[in-house]
Amino acid sequence: MANDAYDVVVVGGGHAGAEAAWAAANLGARTALVTFQIEAIGRLSCNPAIGGIGKGQIVREVDALGGLMGRVTDEAGIQFRMLNRRKGPAVWAPRAQADGDDYPRVLQRYLRDCPNLSLVEAGVDALLSEPADGEYQRRITGVLLDDGRKLHCEAVVIASGTFLRGLMHTGAEQTVGGRVGERSARTLSDALHELGLRLGRLKTGTPPRVARDSVDFARLTEQPGDETPAPFSFLTERIAQDQICCWISGTSPAIHDMIRANLDRAPLYTGQIESTGPRYCPSIETKVLRFPDKERHQVFLEPEGRDSERIYVNGISTSLPRDVQAQMVALIPGLERARIVQWGYAVEYDFVWPEQIDVSLMAKSVRGLFLAGQICGTSGYEEAAGQGLVAGVNATRLLRDAEPLVLGRDQAYIGVMIDDLVTRGITEPYRMFTSRAEHRMHLRYDNADTRLTPLGHELGTVDAKRWARYLRSAENIDSVLRMADEIRWDGRPLQDWLRRPDEDAERYAREFPELARCPDSWQRALILIKYHGYIERQRRTIERARATERQPIPPGIDYGVIPHLRREAMERLTAVQPRSVGQAARVSGVHPSDVQTLCVYLAAHKHTSSGDRVA
Repeated sequence: MANDAYDVVVVGGGHAGAEAAWAAANLGARTALVTFQIEAIGRLSCNPAIGGIGKGQIVREVDALGGLMGRVTDEAGIQFRMLNRRKGPAVWAPRAQADGDDYPRVLQRYLRDCPNLSLVEAGVDALLSEPADGEYQRRITGVLLDDGRKLHCEAVVIASGTFLRGLMHTGAEQTVGGRVGERSARTLSDALHELGLRLGRLKTGTPPRVARDSVDFARLTEQPGDETPAPFSFLTERIAQDQICCWISGTSPAIHDMIRANLDRAPLYTGQIESTGPRYCPSIETKVLRFPDKERHQVFLEPEGRDSERIYVNGISTSLPRDVQAQMVALIPGLERARIVQWGYAVEYDFVWPEQIDVSLMAKSVRGLFLAGQICGTSGYEEAAGQGLVAGVNATRLLRDAEPLVLGRDQAYIGVMIDDLVTRGITEPYRMFTSRAEHRMHLRYDNADTRLTPLGHELGTVDAKRWARYLRSAENIDSVLRMADEIRWDGRPLQDWLRRPDEDAERYAREFPELARCPDSWQRALILIKYHGYIERQRRTIERARATERQPIPPGIDYGVIPHLRREAMERLTAVQPRSVGQAARVSGVHPSDVQTLCVYLAAHKHTSSGDRVA
């Protein structure tokens, strides 16, 4: 068969792969997206929902940098809710229930229409490489497809999701596959191992689905969407489509007793599943054991589509046997007569220990090999999308000998996530929360464009339409801030009144309608006014931290020769190879005294150029 030449090959058509391919192609790289099934690109393997606490912020950041997830969600969403409204804006987070059929269809439309991007339906059997000089052991030269073709390239992004030697469990039943009805990638793990990468096993799961016409909705609590839904994409003027309802039910002591009585048949507790699952999205079996005093766990019934006959039973992810799942579902109020149309299952899969990649998401030992998504040890569509965009950008920048895109912890939740992965590593599937970010008052959902769109414009991921929209939005916000400073109310600037916690800001908007001529700009300006003191305090904290955070550590430094550095710190720093003192301080096993020792050593050797080996 004829050989094909590309700049970047992306392996995997999930959310990481889609964003990586989109970013690389839009930066002008000849890109191939290789996937088992083109029609499965963007498929929502678990709940057809996007966003949530910490996750919604990532979607906004992906969008601010020119990515796809926000736009696709706005088009395919069927219910939109802003979470944490009762708390401060630092933790407000958009979430949307999406149509499980529309979402992949819309995403595929974007990808099919993307210049420089080819969609290739195949599996990848091997990674082609050759010896490399310098700090790398190997250099990527392409991929070998399962149909015998070779795609030659200089950079590969592996975004394999749960497909690397994927194995699904429902009770004692075991089925090879990355998700229900689809095969697994059996040889790619071997290819990564042959390149010297250490692999491990992780586990995730999904709950049963029930038929809509078998649910007694009269027994459920209705959960409507927001009256005025907030879009995910900064390009979306408003959400025009009608929203549909979700519903709430819950478990009971009878369900918990039944689960405990069947733990000897649960793969998680019989030894059948040996890998680690997510702590913050556990199975119902794990919830019952971890919280023995809790008599009820909430269950959310969420439609998988506007016209879908399937309801996702959120809150009871399980790998229990089918008969036990049937008993459990029948004990949930409203589901007494429910028909299960898809059984819950757990899936185990291979991943690469993330300390082996750097902050650009490229493997430290293999030039041109980038990893993104669950292969890096994360869970969730949103985390995958954020990594995919960064990997796609950096794969392209590598070809041009440009400095990689590295997002700081003070710039984006994406930066927090990647730094956590490569610096601290993981012990379980990583999930983003607002609590992971030390600067979350600065990393709000509403200002992702202010933080990142100018950077995207500089990189080339932000097109002219988005850039014009950003400039217009920034001007509108500045206009509201000026008016709030100029307008006098009882002899004082209006902004002084707006800062008072007991004031109803909307009454001033009614009194001065020019303030709220653009509702989005008014709301964003109001946050800046009301929380001015907190925002300024965090800005000063960020500025003070940047000097230490960004103090570079020369590549190739020999930690073994640093006097008085503890052995554990030496071993961990050697393994992680942090790029800065700030990153070194976050390495697991490194103490503040070790950081001080490192700083003293760097100061004594500051005459050494950043490109030289320090020893």
